[in-house]
Amino acid sequence: MKKYNFDEIVPREGTNCIKYDALERFFGSKDVLPLWVADMDFKTPDFIVDAIKKRAEHEIFGYTFRADSYYNSIIGWMKRRHNWDIQKEWISFSPGVVAGLTFGIEAFSKPGDSVIVQPPVYFPFFDCVKGTKRKLIENPLKIENGRYTFDFEDLKAKIDKKTKLLLLCNPQNPGGTVFSKEELTELATICLENKIMVISDEIHSDLIFSGHKHIPFASLSDEIAQNCMVSMAPSKTFNVAGFSSSIVIIPNKTKFARYERAIGVAHLYMGNIFGSVAMEAAYTQGDEWLGQMIVYLQENYKLLENFFKTKLPKVKVMKPEATYLIWLDFREYGMKNAELMKFTVENAKVGLNDGGRFGTGGDGWLRINIGCPRSVLAEALERLEKAFG
Repeated sequence: MKKYNFDEIVPREGTNCIKYDALERFFGSKDVLPLWVADMDFKTPDFIVDAIKKRAEHEIFGYTFRADSYYNSIIGWMKRRHNWDIQKEWISFSPGVVAGLTFGIEAFSKPGDSVIVQPPVYFPFFDCVKGTKRKLIENPLKIENGRYTFDFEDLKAKIDKKTKLLLLCNPQNPGGTVFSKEELTELATICLENKIMVISDEIHSDLIFSGHKHIPFASLSDEIAQNCMVSMAPSKTFNVAGFSSSIVIIPNKTKFARYERAIGVAHLYMGNIFGSVAMEAAYTQGDEWLGQMIVYLQENYKLLENFFKTKLPKVKVMKPEATYLIWLDFREYGMKNAELMKFTVENAKVGLNDGGRFGTGGDGWLRINIGCPRSVLAEALERLEKAFG
C-alpha cells in the first residue's frame, strides 16, 4: 500500500490559481494566508496525473466521445462508495455542478416559476435561480444539536402552485451536515406530494467523516428517483476542479431527455479530453488515496476544534460530518460581516469566506478550508489567536 504525503507544501503561486494568485483582487492584499476557495493544497494523486500524461503523449486532441470504461468507472464508484446501483442511461454531463444546476432549472421549470433554496448555502445557488429569471423562495435551515436540519413547517408554508423545484445541498455547504435517510425521506415526501422536483448537489458526497454515511437522494426509492436529478463530480474529492467535468444522474427517461436538450442547445455536452481521463482514473483507482486523505482531514479538524476550544472559546465550531470546509460562528464578537472580514484580513492576515455570502443565517460566520498541509492550518490558527485573542 502506497503512503501518500499530505504534509508536503506545494507552491501554487504563478499558476493563475484563484486561491493564491487572485488574493489582491478578493482581499485587497497579497499578504494573506488563503484558506478560503474550495480547492485543496494537496497534489492531485499520481494515478490521475499519470493517466493525463499518457493521453497527452498521443499529441492529437480532436473530438472525442466518452467510452464504456468511463461510464463503468462511475457506475463502479457509486456502487463501492454509496451502495447505489445506477445505469449508463442515467448518466449525463455538465462542465460543473453549478452549470448543471442552471441547466436543470432551465430544463425543469420556466421563467416566473418558484425555486426553493435552503440557506445558509453555497452562494451560486442564488445566482442560478435569479439568473434564469425564476423566483427565489428561501426555506432557511435550522440548527439542532449543533448541526443543520430542515425546517419542514416553514417549507410547507412557503409552497404554492408556482413552486416547481427545490435545490438541495447534501452534504451541506457550508455546515458540513450529512442529512440522514429520515430527513431526506421526509423532504422527498413533501416534494412528491406537491409535485416539486429536487435537484441535489452532492459534490461533497465522497468526503464523508467516520460515523456518517452519505445517502444519494435518488437512492431513497424508485418513486423518489423519478422525481430528482443528482449532480456529482470528482473535482472536490481529487482536487481536479480545473478540468470542469461533472456528472448528472437522472433516472427518469423523460427528464433525462429534457436535460440533454438543455445542455445540447449550449453545445456543452462534449466536455474535454483530460476531464474525462481524470474522472475515469479517479473513479477507478481513487479509493486508497481518498481513504488516506479523509483520515488526514479528520486530524486537521481535531487540531482546529481543540484550538478554538482552548484558545478562542468565543468562536463556536459547527462539527462537520463531511467536507474540508468548516463553519465558524464568530457572533460573540459582535461584528457585522464586513467588519469581521476586514479585521480577519488586516489583523490576522488570513483569508476566509464571508458567511454573509451564504445568505440567511450566515451573518457573523466565516468558512475556513482545512484541505491543506497541517503546518499551514496551524499557522493560520496562530494568526487568528494573535488577532482575536
